[in-house]
Amino acid sequence: MALAVTVARRLGVFALTAVVASILVFLLLSVLPGDVARAQLGMNASDAAVAQLRAELGLDRPAPVRYLDWAGGLLTGDLGTSYSSRTPVAPQVMDALQVSLLLVGAGMLVAVLIAVPLGTLAAARAHRPDGVLLSAISQVGIAVPNFLAALLLVAVFAVGLGWLPSSGWQPPTAGLDFLRHLALPALSLGLVRGAILSRYMRASVLDVADEDFMRTARAGGLTPAAALRRHGLRNALVPVVTVTGVEFSALIIGAVVIETVFVVPGLGSLLIRSVSARDLVQVQAIVMVVVLLVLVVNLLVDLLRTIIDPRIRRAS
Repeated sequence: MALAVTVARRLGVFALTAVVASILVFLLLSVLPGDVARAQLGMNASDAAVAQLRAELGLDRPAPVRYLDWAGGLLTGDLGTSYSSRTPVAPQVMDALQVSLLLVGAGMLVAVLIAVPLGTLAAARAHRPDGVLLSAISQVGIAVPNFLAALLLVAVFAVGLGWLPSSGWQPPTAGLDFLRHLALPALSLGLVRGAILSRYMRASVLDVADEDFMRTARAGGLTPAAALRRHGLRNALVPVVTVTGVEFSALIIGAVVIETVFVVPGLGSLLIRSVSARDLVQVQAIVMVVVLLVLVVNLLVDLLRTIIDPRIRRAS
């Protein structure tokens, strides 16, 4: 019952936040300076032609009417019509979203596979030379920006060794080619986030190791490693899961740069093309999709924390 109440409450907060976010996205993009119709027709276009295009695009209607029309379309999957190509925006955004989700999901998988063992080992070997070395490596990883990691990986694995392609994209149906094109962008995203998560994992494991239930487990005859595996890891993962949700949101934003570096046709590449063409309908749709994606991730993290930690259920 407590879990059902918590889920209902989280869903209510999610819906309210999504409505507020949609209003903010619409307002922020509506107050941008410049006239979309004149930008489309050029500075030498007549006022009559500009007025006619504004009417065709629906820009002459009051802002509340345009918002309600746009928000209603969101609920039915209609993201509007592109100002530049005059085609529906939704198919382009959904195609790009699939690519970005594959990239971000692979990047997060790389980050978790690095962070959990590295952070746990660094905590287990704390105050020893190898533990200090692991901590130093993770701190260096945090200081490296995504784009620099991408350029270094391209220099080594694409240009130097020739093992992997330096750019481009293949669909999942391409099998091995898909994995080869995914490898470097996913590593570029995941290595830096893995370094950040490993620091949280190390701190969380060290905190849990000093808890009474861990001392009791060790006093009962378990080795420190067995006590951590049986009783400590689950508790240590609670704060890490929360941070993982935040880092997943950061990965979505960071993918904009990585998609540009590796010429990946995801949301980031589409966003840059839309901004260049001043296609505000497409920009608005992409920003709203990214916002909804971040909200969904945070919702799932909240629910996962509730399932993992019974104390949160009792508090709710």
